[in-house]
Amino acid sequence: MDTDDTAVLAGARVATRLPAQDLDRARRFYADKLGLEPVDERPGGLLYRCGGGEFALFRSAGASPGTFTQMALEVDDIDGAVAELKRRGVVFEEVDLPGFRTRDGIAEVEGHYPSKGARGERGAWFRDSEGNLLGIGQPLY
Repeated sequence: MDTDDTAVLAGARVATRLPAQDLDRARRFYADKLGLEPVDERPGGLLYRCGGGEFALFRSAGASPGTFTQMALEVDDIDGAVAELKRRGVVFEEVDLPGFRTRDGIAEVEGHYPSKGARGERGAWFRDSEGNLLGIGQPLY
């Protein structure tokens, strides 16, 4: 263990948790719509891995308000990903706000984190079967 108390979580892995009121319905959505199958499961939970990260769906009596992005996935080809997900029946959010608008479900987002070396990002958002707001993004270099 690092003796520097400020770095206690610096080496931790991120593992997102998403609530699901109906775990069977959520499993079907993630399989049928997103093409993802759990790599492991336990009573009340399903574990998924994508790239170098993981997330879990857990049975919950509560639900997220779905007013913010709870998990985002970064892709190399957002146009292709959005087209394929739409083909599978995923419905993307359409937003029309001053300075922020989607076209065919995809928004151009100015600016990016300097360490990523990108000038911006293209993003799209959709809800899973449980109302969780998920995003996909592609950095613009």
